Amino acid sequence: MRKYFTYKTLDDLREDIKQLGVHIPLEEHFEKCFEPIQVGGRRVGNRFVIQPMEGCDGTLDGKPDVLTFRRWERFGAGGAKIIWGEATAILDEARANTRQLLMIEENLSALEELIRRTRAQHRAVFGSDDDLLIGIQLTHSGRYSVQRPLIAQHDPVVDGVTWVDKKRGIRVTPDYPTLSDDELKRVEDAMVQAARLAAKVGFDFVDVKQCHRYLLSELLAARLRPGPYGGSYENRTRLARNAIRRIVEELGDQIIVATRLNAYDGIPYYQPEDEPIGRPVSVPRPYLAAWGTDPENPLEMDLSEPIQYVREMAEWGVRLINVSMGSPYYNPHIGRPFERPPIDGYQTPEHPLLGVDRHFRATEAIQRAVPEIPVVGTGYSWLQHYLPHAAEGNLRVGRVSLIGVGRGSLAYPDFVKDMMEGGEFDRRKVCVTVSYCTALMRAKHNELGQFPTGCVPRDRIYAEIYKEALRTAPKE
Repeated sequence: MRKYFTYKTLDDLREDIKQLGVHIPLEEHFEKCFEPIQVGGRRVGNRFVIQPMEGCDGTLDGKPDVLTFRRWERFGAGGAKIIWGEATAILDEARANTRQLLMIEENLSALEELIRRTRAQHRAVFGSDDDLLIGIQLTHSGRYSVQRPLIAQHDPVVDGVTWVDKKRGIRVTPDYPTLSDDELKRVEDAMVQAARLAAKVGFDFVDVKQCHRYLLSELLAARLRPGPYGGSYENRTRLARNAIRRIVEELGDQIIVATRLNAYDGIPYYQPEDEPIGRPVSVPRPYLAAWGTDPENPLEMDLSEPIQYVREMAEWGVRLINVSMGSPYYNPHIGRPFERPPIDGYQTPEHPLLGVDRHFRATEAIQRAVPEIPVVGTGYSWLQHYLPHAAEGNLRVGRVSLIGVGRGSLAYPDFVKDMMEGGEFDRRKVCVTVSYCTALMRAKHNELGQFPTGCVPRDRIYAEIYKEALRTAPKE
């Protein structure tokens, strides 16, 4: 397997950037990273965001558990001024795994305690939490729901890589039921109710999740679905539009409305039998079932609809946008440029810097379309200890307003604190993007139906959990 990250100096990285012909500006002094910014009328103390990284470590009834509290407390003490809380299901049947958090009345006291502990850790380290925002991502897992796939449309390409029962080798077939219009209206109501509960418990913002081909993301691409939720752009955006408008109208200043949005879906990749490198599946032309994707050349972005959409969401009252892309289930190199693939995945078909650049280009296009809205950029973790150099470079030229750190925050939750104290990242702490966290997410063979996930190379607790997962794995 090729090793890509071999850089000893910033100039070594600059040379690869030049050779690949990508645009990744790198700065050596960090000023913009620590400038405050206004988000929905609230002052935020710096430009770093903990991305919604799921720990798969809640209780079976959807409450935070011991490792959930530990993870959030570490984020609170780490120095990032926006903690974008992880995917939290709006309905029990919409959970992506058996240990995903669930936003229901019975869980509110535990979620309130999660916020309280996180803020207490932040105050203990930094003296005040007045400039800290904590949000929660509200999700419906759609075709990736753990109980059974809940699909919005039939797309033979994506259906062909969607498992109904992986152990028995059963995938979604053409006669598999799609969610009815009435069921989608219920999802809208559940999203609004979950936002009410999030405001009640004290979250500063809610994310109406529209990324990674979960339900609301899939609906954006539902050109193949008949009826009021499919076909036209107006229909495909209907559910999220209604939910956002209702949340803004009902809750007003009680909570900021945000969204994490796929700018580009792309198409599935697979690993051929005779080589480890991922290859795109064959798709019809035009390929209509992917959002932000050129229908005639689906390996390329077409951001015309995403740009139209973010402008409309700004009019509806969305005050914070987080840009993402791809699906972790069928094209993980698109969303998370990596050094080593997930345990069930392929080796990257491109230099990871090309994936980083794709993220940066899409984010810039979105940010320039809505200059009044703070936009969070993604795709930084592969850069390891050079992450803040790219962050500063993008911030200075206005390509983005906020810098999101996902996998990197699991490995290195106190990266902002170290920057404040030492002026740089500690190379011994950074995420090395070898996908062990994803391997733990894929491990389901324990009494809870899910192993918790975290950084195996950098955190002893998860190293031991990984050893246990390997030791108890079923023999093939």
